[in-house]
Amino acid sequence: MDEESDRQAGKPNLLLLEICLAGQRQRKRAHGKADAQTENDGVRRRPTELKVRRRPSENAWELVHPRGVLERTDDLDEVQKMLDAGECDVAIDELRWLLNGCSDCVLAHKMLGELAAADGDFRLARGHFGYAYEIGISALPPGGLPGPLPYRLPANRAFFEAAKGLAWCLHELKKPKMAFGVLAELLKLDPSDPLKAKEWMEKWKAEAVEGKTLERGGG
Repeated sequence: MDEESDRQAGKPNLLLLEICLAGQRQRKRAHGKADAQTENDGVRRRPTELKVRRRPSENAWELVHPRGVLERTDDLDEVQKMLDAGECDVAIDELRWLLNGCSDCVLAHKMLGELAAADGDFRLARGHFGYAYEIGISALPPGGLPGPLPYRLPANRAFFEAAKGLAWCLHELKKPKMAFGVLAELLKLDPSDPLKAKEWMEKWKAEAVEGKTLERGGG
């Protein structure tokens, strides 16, 4: 190999380098958009066996839980008895076991979220509440429902309670936009607002204004 060939061999392949850089930029933009979407609405649509149906003879909708969840109703009742008896560690193990067999169990995720939140682990609680919320949202059509999803219907309650728990965790983790997004979704799904989502929103807005006022005043 002559001197000129040596110099050419030592040069980087500029075309290949540009292709690699372009690919990196494209991946960063895609990740950035996904992160921004998650940050803005807090929702990731997931594959789920959870469904939704219209109630007969009324303009109201309810979640339809998978067969695997319905088959575990007695097990979930036993978990509640464990919790009532203060056997939290045993209950946690049982809930995890139940989720291994049916990850779409909204109630099990909600209960684990409540246990983690009671222990002050808001990140773990957010994970469980968030999963329950996301599979509930994923069961709905992307364009939304033509009627309410009332909290008063037993099939919807665990979803609403998990969503409110998620909003609380996001608030504690200093993610107000995501917390407000969850509460706003609850108001849209059930405008009667049985869980007082609007009250939380107004309270948190007032706290945010007060905090900014204190910062400006040096207090």
